[in-house]
This record gives sequence, C-alpha cells and structure tokens, in this order.
Amino acid sequence: MSDYRPVDCATYADLELAILRRLRLLLGWRDSGGLVHLERVRPIDLRTARGEEFLVFRTRAGAVKKVRLDRICRARPLRAGAPIAPGQGT
Repeated sequence: MSDYRPVDCATYADLELAILRRLRLLLGWRDSGGLVHLERVRPIDLRTARGEEFLVFRTRAGAVKKVRLDRICRARPLRAGAPIAPGQGT
C-alpha cells in the first residue's frame, strides 16, 4: 500500500497551466530517501500510476525525471505568469 497523499485540485491545475504555458519552474522536492532537491526545470506532463500522481519534467541538463506530487515542496515560476504553489510548505 502506498503512502501517497493526493494534492488539492488547485495545485494540480496550476501545474497543468505551467505545462501548457511552457513555464520554467524553480522546483523543490524530497526524494524517496528524504534528500531535498532544488532545480530549474521545464514541466512536461502529469501522469498517474498505481494511484499516485507524478510531475514529469526536463532538467536544465536535458534529463527527463519525474517526482511524486506529494513530495513537491516548492514550484515557483521563473517568469511572470500564474502563481504556482503545490505541495506542503511552499
């Protein structure tokens, strides 16, 4: 059984808008080991697998990664646009 905690609809919608508007984000998240990451990324897609939701993104170095939405602690647009505040403790 997963420990995934769904994010609120507004957070999900903000991430969808960032993808549609091709906004770069300053993204902060905790990996499965608890290590905190902070990177400039371009969100690509939102996916669901086994009842968990993920943000798929491309790093500045070109790598494609994904992060579980409930592990995101910060997502701030790097240019003017819609406010994005997913996760807990943004």
